[in-house]
Amino acid sequence: MSRHLITKKGTIFTGIIEATGKVKSVEKTGASGRITVKSPFAPGVLETGGSVAVDGVCLTVTEFRDGLFTADVSGETLRLTTLGGLKAGASVNLERPLTPSTPIGGHLVTGHVDCVGVIAHRVDKEDGAEFEIRIPREFLNLVVVVHKGSVAIDGISLTVASVTEDGFKVVLIPHTMKVTAISGKKPGSKVNIETDIIGKYVKRFLSPHTGGGVTEGFLVEHGFIKGE
Repeated sequence: MSRHLITKKGTIFTGIIEATGKVKSVEKTGASGRITVKSPFAPGVLETGGSVAVDGVCLTVTEFRDGLFTADVSGETLRLTTLGGLKAGASVNLERPLTPSTPIGGHLVTGHVDCVGVIAHRVDKEDGAEFEIRIPREFLNLVVVVHKGSVAIDGISLTVASVTEDGFKVVLIPHTMKVTAISGKKPGSKVNIETDIIGKYVKRFLSPHTGGGVTEGFLVEHGFIKGE
């Protein structure tokens, strides 16, 4: 079944990575830039003006030919995501937008990155790998991360295994390690983080009643999530 692109205003992703691509170039022109990626997508799969998520960042395709697509990148996106640090040859996760007929295998992802985190620890296991992600302190009270909640790392839909003092941990199954670019990430690598959009709305609605502090304990107490 074909997967037709939807309009830019309604772009939503699921965090289920379709493919990985290779960065051919990242050109910076003044404050903005342009990225070109070699992808496995067949001719006609991407359309000029359509959207594609690159490492979890929603971009608009400006050209697609011979497996290469190009997208303009704003100065803000270069500054607030990992795209500004990409080099030629880097592997990136790719996903096309969700459509009404597409199963939601992960969770609703907008492609609007909340912040850039850092992989603090990585433990490889026979059944996958565990990553501990550190969030910059200035973002700790702004993003919503709860135990067993959803989070997108470089566009990958994952479940929060535990919440730490300065971030969270996730566990990746072997399949995810095999088919996404996160397998090449090491401690110290930067990753794009987008927290659950539903959690953001809950926090916004409840902030006037909690003084801005929506904690996991508060959500458990009021029945929004289940405690351990």
